[in-house]
Amino acid sequence: MVSSSPFFDNSGNFTGAIHIAKDVTEHKMLEAQLRQAQKMEAIGTLAGGIAHDFNNILGAVLGYTELAFMSSSESLVRDNLKEVKKAGSRAKELVGQILTFSRQRETMRKPVLVSPIIKEAHKLLRASLPTTIELNLNLVTENSKIMADPTQVHQVLMNLCTNAFHAMKGHTGMVEVTLEEVDLASEMITRYQTIGAGAYVKLSVRDTGCGIEPIIIDRIFEPFFTTKPVGDGTGMGLSVVHGIVKSYGGAITVDSKPGKGSTFNVFLPRIDAPQDEEGRDIAVMPSPGSERILFVDDEETLTKMGERMLRYLGYDVVALTSSAAALEIFRESPARFDLVITDYTMPDLTGLELAKSMLALRPGLPIVICTGFSEDVTEEMAKAAGVRELVMKPLAIHDLAEVIRSVLDQT
Repeated sequence: MVSSSPFFDNSGNFTGAIHIAKDVTEHKMLEAQLRQAQKMEAIGTLAGGIAHDFNNILGAVLGYTELAFMSSSESLVRDNLKEVKKAGSRAKELVGQILTFSRQRETMRKPVLVSPIIKEAHKLLRASLPTTIELNLNLVTENSKIMADPTQVHQVLMNLCTNAFHAMKGHTGMVEVTLEEVDLASEMITRYQTIGAGAYVKLSVRDTGCGIEPIIIDRIFEPFFTTKPVGDGTGMGLSVVHGIVKSYGGAITVDSKPGKGSTFNVFLPRIDAPQDEEGRDIAVMPSPGSERILFVDDEETLTKMGERMLRYLGYDVVALTSSAAALEIFRESPARFDLVITDYTMPDLTGLELAKSMLALRPGLPIVICTGFSEDVTEEMAKAAGVRELVMKPLAIHDLAEVIRSVLDQT
């Protein structure tokens, strides 16, 4: 930004000018960041609303699928229902990605298989990349597990592959994704920065693109550093990848030569852990019970489904679509129910307001609140109000059974 001011003598004659030049690069960058943050906030608000409605629909799909599976004895029907359940589980994870993207769900690390995440990302990339780019997947291992948030692992691979695509933009080329197990000895550690010796999962993304110049290769993980033209990238992709990998106690390296392509290697600590919930067989009978449960959800479809699930599990159930009606029934006989399961977002009384009113009548009452999405309630808030568990929709019948038994067995 340049400004000029003239100088005049006492007679009003022009004698000169002062010119001031100010570098406003940082100011412009901050303006761009603010616009991006506002845009992401708006998208996040929209995504959260969609997620809430979609979770209700998805809950009915998954719930009735499981009930149909358990009531059927035909192998072909059961096989088809298993596929519906798998697709529903992927949709459930997609909703989780939307909520994490919109910053309305904290990242949650758990033991996860890496290969299914890589396969899902591969499908999405194949559909989005031009046919001029060959995309190869090489899974040397399919049973490796890490402690991670699946969404972040998905984000790492998507960013690395998108970066590889940009290195070949306008040309034919190849991207190869490889997943394998490696055991790093102590003498190898200096090459891989700050990680220690041990067992790792190695995720490699190799491309045949333009490569990286030696003069900038040490800067590629810096935030906002990019060689792309204005409007074609923010320079945040690789820095996000670097941040995620480092937070997991892993490392990322790059091997590249100009004109010869690049290879990014991600090392994430490998763990031994039992099968996660996504791999659970729906044919396994969930834990039953016999207690009396009050179930409340303003969505009639979910209320009917919840009632059927709970009765299938052996519980004595009263299911209602009105939180106000539920409170009236509870007031008539506070000792009637062993457990209350309620949705959070409801007219009249929210799930948290209903819980507080019931606990005022009967302190210590076991209450579980279910939510598909809410900015207004957190696990800490729910626990502080006396609620035993806050769980995310949609709940599979096995998850519902485990939550119920966990809460009731603590009583």
